[in-house]
Parts: sequence; structure tokens; C-alpha cells
Amino acid sequence: MKNTITLFLSLLLLVSCNQSITDEDIAKLNGYWEIKKVILKDGEKKDYKINETIDYFQLKDKKGFRQKVMPQLDGTYKTNNLKEEISISNENGSYFVNYSTSYGKWKEEIIELQDSVLVLKNKDDLEYNYKRYKPFSLK
Repeated sequence: MKNTITLFLSLLLLVSCNQSITDEDIAKLNGYWEIKKVILKDGEKKDYKINETIDYFQLKDKKGFRQKVMPQLDGTYKTNNLKEEISISNENGSYFVNYSTSYGKWKEEIIELQDSVLVLKNKDDLEYNYKRYKPFSLK
């Protein structure tokens, strides 16, 4: 009986920890995101302490772009003006960011999306963990 209760509570905790993404949550993707770590398929983690570039997402009606930008000490951003077109799709209850450039197309599943947390997973099971970027300035 004790094992059954423990199993039930473990499953309940596991299910309650999974965040379900909604259409309303997609707007949280807008803005600047800094990579925090990547979890490889085998579970190994690669931490990013300092990032020279951050990702900027801009969406309206589930379409928009992602662009790499470089924060400057005066609070501005530099960019190479290359943008990846993106769209958001819902496939069987899971949300995906679909990317398109002149070089190819790919997609990443949105695993978690909160005000300050973003987790994306690609087809190779690499899990990208982002945190909301907090700008700085020496002004």
C-alpha cells in the first residue's frame, strides 16, 4: 500500500510540474532571451556564463522573426541585420517555433515558456534553456 501511495504521489508531482503552453503564452516569447545552458541528448549540460549575442524574438499573430543581437555597454544593440522568419504552430497540443531562412527550414518544440524562462528542444533532442535578458548600461 505504501509503495502505491508513493507511486501515485510521484506521478502527480511529475504531471503537475509539466507546464502546458497556451495560445496566450505565445506572446511571452517576444523580447530578448539569453542562452543559459544546453542539455545534450545524453543528459550532459553545457553552461553559458557569458554570451556575446542574445536572441531577439518578435511575433505578431504567431508570425515574426528571430534575430541575433549583440548588447553594447551603452545599452544599445548591434546586429548584422540577418533575420530568421518564424511562425508558431500547434501540433497535437505541442507548440513549435518554425524557422525559415534562405538556407533551410527547421523547428523547435516549446517545452516551457514563462515570463523569464524559455526552453526549446530541437529534432536532435538538444534542449536550449534561456532566461529573459536583463539589459545593462554604463550610462
